[in-house]
Amino acid sequence: MRGRAVDRLLLEAFQRRGPRNGPRTPPVGGQPFAVSNAAIFDMDGVLIDSGAHHRHAWRMLLDELGAEPADPEHWRLTIGRPSEEAIPLLLGRRVSEAEARRLARRKRDFYQARAQTGLDPVPGVREFLEALARAGVPRAVGTSASRWDAERLLDDLGLLRFFDVMVTADDVMLGKPDPEVWTQAARRLRVAAPRCVVFEDALVGVQAARSAGMRVIGVTTAHTDAELLAAGAERTIPDFQGLEWSQLTHR
Repeated sequence: MRGRAVDRLLLEAFQRRGPRNGPRTPPVGGQPFAVSNAAIFDMDGVLIDSGAHHRHAWRMLLDELGAEPADPEHWRLTIGRPSEEAIPLLLGRRVSEAEARRLARRKRDFYQARAQTGLDPVPGVREFLEALARAGVPRAVGTSASRWDAERLLDDLGLLRFFDVMVTADDVMLGKPDPEVWTQAARRLRVAAPRCVVFEDALVGVQAARSAGMRVIGVTTAHTDAELLAAGAERTIPDFQGLEWSQLTHR
């Protein structure tokens, strides 16, 4: 805990100072930078078109438990959250940590079995990542998945090599909507939060990135334009086809 507190203090100092030899971060309430220096991506629904497999896995878990979801929109409750945190929302009751871990593992088993049928990258994302790499734009992943799952899935699709930094559920104390996943990514990239653009499909992820002081582009693979904009996204995209970094960094 002491190490994490120190990390937060260092990050806050870094954000006030700005990147080494670079311009200072504007004060709270000031104008954001015109040019953004880093791109940070959620994984599921942003890099990987995995929504259908997750929905199947949650449905299989409910069927195995003989339970009905607490909310008709149960799928939306789980988006962007670590599975352990989604379990009580899905069931509509308090769940012990041990039970949450057990059910989360079972859900991951269902997901991994379904994923054997194959996953696809979100359209255009490979080309967008290649363009960022050529331009020297720092890149990170911030995901609620475990490190083992994230590295395996991205490697299988040939996307892992594009990222300088990966922050997963194994690296944070609290999942989204807490901003820790995004602030850790910025710290590891050595880029101040206001100079980061986050790509996110989940409302809790958008809220977390905005709490971190970052700009957010919503990806409409799970939620509507209106929902993502209301959560704090500055604009939305259906996928990455035809998207250019210069369209986002010069406003």
